[in-house]
Amino acid sequence: MRRILVVDDEENLRHLLGTILRREGYEVGAAATAAEALAELSARPWDVVLTDIRMPGDSGLELLEALVRRSSAPTVIVMSAYGSFDTALEAMKKGAYDYISKPFKPDEIILVLRKAEERERLRRENRALREALAAQGRSASLVARSAVMQDVLRTVGKLAEHRTTVLVTGESGTGKELIARALHEGGQRRERPFVAVNCGAIPATLLESELFGYKKGAFTDATRDKKGLLEQAEGGTILLDEIGELPQTLQVKLLRVLQEEEIRPLGDTQDLKIDVRVVAATARDLLHEVAEGRFREDLFYRINVLPIHLPPLRDRREDIPALVEHFLARINARLHTRIEGLVPSAMKIILDWPWPGNVRELENTIEHAVVLCDDSRIGPHDLPEKMRGQADPLRAALRGDELSIKKTGRALEEALIKRALLRTGGNRTAAAKLLEISHRALLYKIKEFGIA
Repeated sequence: MRRILVVDDEENLRHLLGTILRREGYEVGAAATAAEALAELSARPWDVVLTDIRMPGDSGLELLEALVRRSSAPTVIVMSAYGSFDTALEAMKKGAYDYISKPFKPDEIILVLRKAEERERLRRENRALREALAAQGRSASLVARSAVMQDVLRTVGKLAEHRTTVLVTGESGTGKELIARALHEGGQRRERPFVAVNCGAIPATLLESELFGYKKGAFTDATRDKKGLLEQAEGGTILLDEIGELPQTLQVKLLRVLQEEEIRPLGDTQDLKIDVRVVAATARDLLHEVAEGRFREDLFYRINVLPIHLPPLRDRREDIPALVEHFLARINARLHTRIEGLVPSAMKIILDWPWPGNVRELENTIEHAVVLCDDSRIGPHDLPEKMRGQADPLRAALRGDELSIKKTGRALEEALIKRALLRTGGNRTAAAKLLEISHRALLYKIKEFGIA
């Protein structure tokens, strides 16, 4: 994003901005009107349009509207000496990235541009990872609207091209395998195998032969040679999920694999060189496991070269609406349903739920709701009963130790208003009649209680 088109009817300001931006290494073009700007944008591509709002002819907002309709629209930043917060809000609603008031300091302009560059870079990294997954036919999605998940995706993008061992940590259901696949499919190993093995799902007595393979006659049932999972992943990536469950005898052997890049199948007398990237994942606190003597310290430091921690869903609630949208689209396609979304009260329940099962629980909840939904949009009654109970303020008040008539009365009012709105499909006039209060009083209560 190094090419900036400045659009302003004041020649002095165009010259000043050009001087400031060129000093920072930007390539700068200029236009005095919206018409000139559109002609310039048709002639050659520009990364950013920095436009005044009030100009002769079409305004900056009209220019913005024309640009956002384009398939490859530049980032638009608007500026005005006559602006107000309402003008800024209108510009943002129409698709502007940011708004700057005149007069401004050079540092303000540069800061906004740096932020825009960072946003665009994160978008490109996110898009590249999505395309890598789509190229492999993966239906899972890397949804990252929150800053913390944007940081995760940025790290994944940096590590994808390298062979270095990565440790992915996070609670169950946060998407550790998805990140491992993104690391594999975002790099040069994407054409080679990706092998995932859950170290806690295979009995300890069988895990060694599954990982390392065996030669015919190595034990009673070894009637033929068998390649282990490490050898099957040759040239690609192996995910050792729940590595904290790995028996200590195998921890020693895995350490040797990581150090020497060799394996020895059971019953063989020769070592076999392998080229495999190892991604380990765990929901356990491995440092605690080391302190308790259940996990080797040398292996921990060998796999913890480049750690990636996935936060629980409750710590990145900004991602929930986008995840809901993604899961709805996928479930609609699979079940041949046409659910359009959630009513606001149902989305509020979704956003308020603590999600102990994280993203996996959210996906299962949306599928549950889709199956039960008889309308075009999911309502609170379509969600699991445990979630509806939490959302009922009256039930929550009565279930606790609250004895205040004032507080419990408030909860009763809120519960009755929600029930009336649900029964009338959100029609506030009809709900007011059911509640036997004025429409104006209902609107006041809705605002007071924050009812969507």
